[in-house]
Amino acid sequence: MAIPCEYREVILKAADVSLTLGGNVILRDLNLEIRDLFRPGCVTGQVVGLLGPSGIGKTRLFRLLAGIDKPNKGTITIGPKAIPVERGMVGVVAQNYPLFEHRTVAGNLELAARCAGLSRQDAAARAYEYLKRFNLEERAGLYPCQLSGGQRQRVAIAQQFLCSEHFVLMDEPFSGLDLIAVDKVSKMISEVANSDELNTVIVVTHDIQAAVAVADTIWLLGRDRDEHGKIIPGARVKTTYNLVERGLAWREGIADTPEFMDLVREIRAAFPSL
Repeated sequence: MAIPCEYREVILKAADVSLTLGGNVILRDLNLEIRDLFRPGCVTGQVVGLLGPSGIGKTRLFRLLAGIDKPNKGTITIGPKAIPVERGMVGVVAQNYPLFEHRTVAGNLELAARCAGLSRQDAAARAYEYLKRFNLEERAGLYPCQLSGGQRQRVAIAQQFLCSEHFVLMDEPFSGLDLIAVDKVSKMISEVANSDELNTVIVVTHDIQAAVAVADTIWLLGRDRDEHGKIIPGARVKTTYNLVERGLAWREGIADTPEFMDLVREIRAAFPSL
């Protein structure tokens, strides 16, 4: 059963986005949007999973959403005021969780806050606030080399939220992890997203099960075919899966249910045609 919620204002939108590189059409007439999900009595952020076959253009879309690259056509805007995205507005958590190794955890967060324009005093206060929010207070004086992989990831996410405030893109956060570690990362992503009403985490991954387990929305990237079955160059969001409507969002133990496995099989079956 779907949990009651309300879709409010659009907080991220891509409209008619196309990207061509070296004469090759990578993305074509792509449209997508994320709305603020509101649940009475709950703080509810958004988690979106971006799925698609290797080489389909996920990384290129990732870079466009982050403001790192610009599309040849179309617009990408963020926030209720629909501000055109620029580099630095959206945090990016890469696979290796890059941190400044010569700075402590607190130092890394303070630097991120300074880069966001805060004074030294305000940056220290904001860093402390995020240390508490991300359960990192006991690690504040440690250096990145003294942290576990999960702790590094948590620091990297906190760092990016300090820079971008509400939007973070994560590149393959489940790569190379065993099942127990994947579950821990999924819970951490949910916890981070739900720490603020406007927090939005977009997860780019090849792991269909992990994406369905953590997300409230899934975007499936693929290409169209003509009447002869020939691929039309340029990917777009072929299907959007609303996990809230399917009753698969915000539920403990969802991965053990038949409905969960049905959706995983449905998405996996779609891959060969993408």
